[in-house]
Amino acid sequence: MAENDPSASSAASESYEPKQALQAASAVGLQAAGVGAFVSAIQNALGSHSSGAAGVLTRTGGTIGFFAAMGATFAFTEAAVANNRQKDDAVNGAAGACAAGFLAGIRSRSLPLAIASCAVLGSVMGTFDYAGKALQTPVSQEERRQRFFKHTPPTHAAHSSASE
Repeated sequence: MAENDPSASSAASESYEPKQALQAASAVGLQAAGVGAFVSAIQNALGSHSSGAAGVLTRTGGTIGFFAAMGATFAFTEAAVANNRQKDDAVNGAAGACAAGFLAGIRSRSLPLAIASCAVLGSVMGTFDYAGKALQTPVSQEERRQRFFKHTPPTHAAHSSASE
C-alpha cells in the first residue's frame, strides 16, 4: 500500500536535484583534455623523433582525445545514472568509472581488459564515494592552523627565588 502512495515518491524526488549531464560531460571532458595535453607533451618530450613540438598533436595527440573521451564518459554516465535513479550516492560514481574503464579497455581492443577495467575502476570509485569523497578525515580550518604554527613552551616560575 505504501509503495503506491504518491506522496512517498514525491518526498524522495524533492530532495534530489537533477544534474545537467551534457554540461557536466563538457566541463569534465575539457578538463580531462587539458590533462591529456600535458601527458601528450611529456610523451612527446621523452620520445626520440624528428617531429619537434608538433609531435604533441601529430604523434601523441590521440592521448588528448582519449583523456577527453574518458572524462566526458565518466561525467555523463555519473549524471545520467543519478538522474535516472534520483539519488546522489556511490553507485553513480561507480557506474561512471565503470563506463570510463570500459572505454579504456576497448581502446586496447581487448574485451577482457575492458571488463576488468570496468570492475576495477568502478569498485575503486564506488569505494571512494562511499567513504565520503575524501582521502583524509575532515579537519576544521582552526585545527589545521593550530597544527601548522609552533606552540610556545609553557613558562615556569624561577626556582631561585623560592630558596631564599
